[in-house]
Amino acid sequence: MNGEIFAQLEQKIQNAVDSIEMLKMENEELKAENAQLRQERDEWERRLGGLLDKLRALDETQSDAGA
Repeated sequence: MNGEIFAQLEQKIQNAVDSIEMLKMENEELKAENAQLRQERDEWERRLGGLLDKLRALDETQSDAGA
């Protein structure tokens, strides 16, 4: 009986270790994906900022022409 309980405990521990390892791998994948998404967001923000600057310059040009 003790051997059976020990085997069950050993299996549960192994399952927990396996789950932890899988979660660690998934966490690393998510960190990499997060870094990529941050880069993409930064690029979009940079591009949007450039477009806003162009619109402001155009608005100033039109304001100066109207004055």
